[in-house]
Amino acid sequence: MSFNIALSGLNAAQKDLDVTSNNIANVNTVGFKESRAEFVDVYAASLLSAGKTKVGDGVLTADVAQQFSQGSIQFTNNSLDLAITGNGFFATVPELGSLETSYTRAGQFSLNADNFVVNSGGGHLLGFPVNTDGSSSSVSLSTAVPVRIPTSSGAPTSSSEVDIRMNLPAGDVPPANPVFDPTDPLTFNNSTSVTIFDSLGDDHIMTYYFVKTAANEWNMFTAVDDVMVNIPTAPASVGHPLPVPTQPTQAGVQGAVLTFSASGDYTGQVPGTIQTDPLGNVILSNGADPTQQLIIDFNLDVSGPNPNEPTQFASNFEVTALKQNGLAVGRLTGIDIGNDGLVKATYSNGTSEPLARIALVNFANEQGLTQTGGTNWKESIVSGEALAGEAGSGTFGSINSSALEQSNVNLTTELIDLISAQRNFQANSRALEVDNQLNQTILQIR
Repeated sequence: MSFNIALSGLNAAQKDLDVTSNNIANVNTVGFKESRAEFVDVYAASLLSAGKTKVGDGVLTADVAQQFSQGSIQFTNNSLDLAITGNGFFATVPELGSLETSYTRAGQFSLNADNFVVNSGGGHLLGFPVNTDGSSSSVSLSTAVPVRIPTSSGAPTSSSEVDIRMNLPAGDVPPANPVFDPTDPLTFNNSTSVTIFDSLGDDHIMTYYFVKTAANEWNMFTAVDDVMVNIPTAPASVGHPLPVPTQPTQAGVQGAVLTFSASGDYTGQVPGTIQTDPLGNVILSNGADPTQQLIIDFNLDVSGPNPNEPTQFASNFEVTALKQNGLAVGRLTGIDIGNDGLVKATYSNGTSEPLARIALVNFANEQGLTQTGGTNWKESIVSGEALAGEAGSGTFGSINSSALEQSNVNLTTELIDLISAQRNFQANSRALEVDNQLNQTILQIR
């Protein structure tokens, strides 16, 4: 019996050495979780045996339990390197359309040839579909799909409105030449320009010319790519009778009228909505939509002075705001992943697009997960069903982009455990040796 007891001790010590050696070997494995060998004593006794004099029957390895404590975070320069701070696992599938889901804490992701986000083993990272505002349309693991980064460029948007804030000099006088000519600076007082975009994302220069016609009245004309654009005049609004712009222009086009009060407040405009005629095929000769029109918004507030309106003060001509709502064609410039797992693509035209929200998965019993290698686990009966959710909500941890979770192995502790396991192995070997000597002594009795 003593041979078997010592042999069980050797087996347990060997198992302890194996577990400790495996922990040490994976001290630099991203997302690795250390294991701990857990032992129980073996005690067998019948109802008729003397329990007070019964000796145990050795030791048995009860479990090699993984310890899912948090590993340290190492920051990187790769936005697709992901680390979970708190509870949760990334979910991956080996190929598109597969339902064989694996779970991992290793966040070393990159793009494959088809622009899907994958780990080093080729597993596709799963994410929840999102709406245009970035909210998740579903948080069920059954609806999660592989995350893909688009290869297409950001779509252009044609300009439809230009917002202007400025100060027109109160001290300016009407030009000596009454006929406006955009090529002659002596026929207008001030000008400014803004870049607009057509339906194809091509850029054009839209220029605004301001001509003083009276003490508190200005005419405004506009041109796109040096081609004058007509601003059709609507009847003056009731209660605000304003003169219709009739100033002759060399190009034969009509502009708008801007009026100010004696205190420099913007009081009215003709037409009520300043909108250009369609730009047409002459200006948009590249095949863009020729029906494109632009509204020039001076933010008129008839109730009184407003900081968003133009002013006419005794100061220099100054443009304080000049913006339009069009966008050029944008190329993909980067990927941004938030702490909540929202993946957004950013484009060179200043736009961003939400693509997906990285799915996190949790289990009732993490230690019940089945190891499959490659720092991956599978769901088991002991672990319970996978519970999916968003990062930062409920019991789920947050996601750190450009970071990796290191192994949670404490090398100092493991080296001490290695010495302890070695001593345990030596002691059980010595017990076997003593048992053998006693047997030899008994056999040599005559």
